[in-house]
Amino acid sequence: MKDATKERVEKETADWQYMAELPNELHGFKLERLMEIDGDVYELFRYSSAEKHRSATAYFHEETKEYKLRVKIGLVEFCKMEYITGSFDTFELLLKTQLEGMLESLSRFDEADIGSILRSKKIMEWEYGRRLPVSLEGFQLFIAPAEPVEITNGSYIIIDYTDFAQETSFNIYYNMFRDEYFGEARIHNIPDVNYVFDSKELDELEKKLQEHLVPRLREIRQRAQQVK
Repeated sequence: MKDATKERVEKETADWQYMAELPNELHGFKLERLMEIDGDVYELFRYSSAEKHRSATAYFHEETKEYKLRVKIGLVEFCKMEYITGSFDTFELLLKTQLEGMLESLSRFDEADIGSILRSKKIMEWEYGRRLPVSLEGFQLFIAPAEPVEITNGSYIIIDYTDFAQETSFNIYYNMFRDEYFGEARIHNIPDVNYVFDSKELDELEKKLQEHLVPRLREIRQRAQQVK
C-alpha cells in the first residue's frame, strides 16, 4: 500500500469515536478492531461469528479509493454495494444507520427478506431440496434451498456444501437477472467453474444434480486432497 493511502486512512480514522464505541458483540457477532494493512486493503474492523461462519469487515480499498463493507458467508465473499463510498463521513453514517440491522439479518434466516422473483421460482418449497442430505462425500450442507441467501449482483446461494477444514465448497446459485441456475466450486478457496449445472428451470437443475452432484463433490474433494 502506498504511503499516501496509508496516511489518508490513518488521518481520517484517527480518534474514531464511532469505532471506539462499537459494542464488543452484536447479534452473536464478535468485534475485532483491526487497523491493519493486507495488500491494497486497509482493514478497519470486523464483526465475525465462527459458529455461523459469517462475518462483515469494514475497510478501505486502495485500488478504487473507496471505503467498503465486505461480507463473508461460508467461503463466499462479496461487497455490500450500498456501503461503497469515497467519503469517510458518508461511510460512517452508513455504518451508524445500517450496520446493526445488516448484522441482525446476517445472523438468521427470515423468509420476509426474500423477494418476489425468488419466491415465484418455488425454490424454498422444492421437494428435492428438502431431501438433500446434511452430509455428502465429506461436505456439510451449510445452506439449503429452504433458506436461500442473497449475495450480490442479483444472485442467491440456494445450495452450499462446504468442508470448512479444507476451505473447499460447492455452491448452486440462482441469478434473477439472467433467470438462470449455475454452479461454482471453491478448492482451497480458489474458484473453480464448470457449466454442467447451468439450467433455466428447477426441474432441469434437479435432473443435473441427481446425475452430477455426487461425482462433482468427489472430484472437488480429490483435487483438494491432491493440492495438500
